[in-house]
Amino acid sequence: MKINRTFKKALFFLFAGLFLVSFNSLSSDNPDAIVGVWKTGEGNAMVKIYKNGTKYQGRVVWLKEPIDPETGKAKLDKNNADPAAKSKPVLGLINIWGFVPKEENVWDEGNIYDPKNGNTYSSTMKLINANSLEVRGYIGVSIIGRTDTWTRQVAK
Repeated sequence: MKINRTFKKALFFLFAGLFLVSFNSLSSDNPDAIVGVWKTGEGNAMVKIYKNGTKYQGRVVWLKEPIDPETGKAKLDKNNADPAAKSKPVLGLINIWGFVPKEENVWDEGNIYDPKNGNTYSSTMKLINANSLEVRGYIGVSIIGRTDTWTRQVAK
């Protein structure tokens, strides 16, 4: 009788473990998991990430301060190296692009543009959990760079 009880417990834990492993692989290996609206770590902007063909990109959909205090008009991309882009508003700007899913919860080969300084950086994104996204921008190798944690915004 004791062997039978032990066998039943072992079977239960085996099936429970298999269920959890299969559930985890189904839920976390989803390339569209980053699709949505994300607030930057500083909380001064929100970026909507969406799929564009086989790659992912994002556009600025909200700014904490959308009006330039100097001009009283919409903030423009005035630090952009391209003279034609300097007259375009930051709101609506595509600031991340080219991301492809590489491994579970990681998107790579992307770029991120920072309108504060007009620079574009290589970038990678890692989904920490359903509501936290680490966005890393770097020049050259990824160990030399900066990581910002973005928070998913829930539609109201």
